[in-house]
Amino acid sequence: MAIRRSATKRKGLPSVVQLQLAPTSAQADALTVAVRVCNEAATFVSRLAWRQQRIFAVVELHRLAYYPVRAQFAGLAAQAAVRAIARVAGAYANRRATKKRAHVFRPHGAVPYDARLMSWNRDTRTVSLWTPTGRVTVAYTGRPEDLKAVDTLPLGEADLICRGGVWLLQVAVTLPKPEVREPVNDFLGVDQGLANLAVTNDGAVLPGPALPGPIHGNGHVRSLRDRRYRQRRRLQKKGTPSARRVLRRLSGREHRMMTDINHQISKHVVCEAERTGRGITLEDLQGIRGRVRAHRLQRRTLHSWAFAQLIEFTRYKATRAGIAFLLVDPAYTSQACPDCGCVSRANRPARGRFVCTGCGLAGHADHIAACNIAVRGVAGWAAVNQPHATGLPSARRDRESKPPASTGGS
Repeated sequence: MAIRRSATKRKGLPSVVQLQLAPTSAQADALTVAVRVCNEAATFVSRLAWRQQRIFAVVELHRLAYYPVRAQFAGLAAQAAVRAIARVAGAYANRRATKKRAHVFRPHGAVPYDARLMSWNRDTRTVSLWTPTGRVTVAYTGRPEDLKAVDTLPLGEADLICRGGVWLLQVAVTLPKPEVREPVNDFLGVDQGLANLAVTNDGAVLPGPALPGPIHGNGHVRSLRDRRYRQRRRLQKKGTPSARRVLRRLSGREHRMMTDINHQISKHVVCEAERTGRGITLEDLQGIRGRVRAHRLQRRTLHSWAFAQLIEFTRYKATRAGIAFLLVDPAYTSQACPDCGCVSRANRPARGRFVCTGCGLAGHADHIAACNIAVRGVAGWAAVNQPHATGLPSARRDRESKPPASTGGS
């Protein structure tokens, strides 16, 4: 029998909330054993699948590895073995061609828990988690909004994580999906770039004075990233144990900084669109790294920029707020004039300057591009929402246009 999700989960918005667990020392030891055993079981299944003619489909892999992994790890529960097999299939799903050896799971990596491995008591705010030595009931806490989500929303799977000695549970929840409101004041266009992360057609340059925090503009972001790059290169070249310790301490710091900046930019864009009743339009930059020819000094910056992350952050925040969101074609957005429609490379006399050779409109190139993106968003939204009117013959239209047949004779 096929397993179907509830209507709430099918039509809702998936999201993740993070809870902090408060285990005792004995419970923490049991959770540590559970994480280690599950990751070792996943690595065992991965190596077995790699040796046996590289079988990675979840059904065939289950038939191949279920009984061997249960026999190899005595304390592994049946559902824990099933989840380990599913983890291996997921790890190879999109990277089979690039894999040169069997995938190895980190001993302390995150472990997924489903409804058969955990149970919730929302009244006492405790969760019962499976371990090889038996279930442990652990109290949890978190932000008020996260606790409210766990108390009121449908819950899915959860990931058990130990980060710096702190036990976390990242839980999948399903939010109600609001209706998308029709934009009443056109669209808010956002242009993404390397010199400026985001520029809106209102003239706001992000990050900048509009965003709080220690980041003071796009130049500050570039200088921080360049400094981290030089620091990593210097330490990797040195290669001493102390240098490796510093690299471990610095690992992920730049990623966390850019993720925070993208969250701030997307939140500002969504709040501004919600305040003014507009939709949001961004460029569809999929495959931009293969299409753009960058100077050798800009390749590292281009290939490490988080275009997709900012788009996804803006998309899901707009969906939660019921704001229309659209991706448009980025071709010639920085070379076209939003007033007269003139498209020419001569409209860009300098990298950051736009001067139309047709009507003389001048301004910052990124701002002009954002205006063009907003205009394309209006046209794209109208095309998406217009009724089917191709002008071709239609049996239904012909049937409805005919007068009713006469029932009487003369």
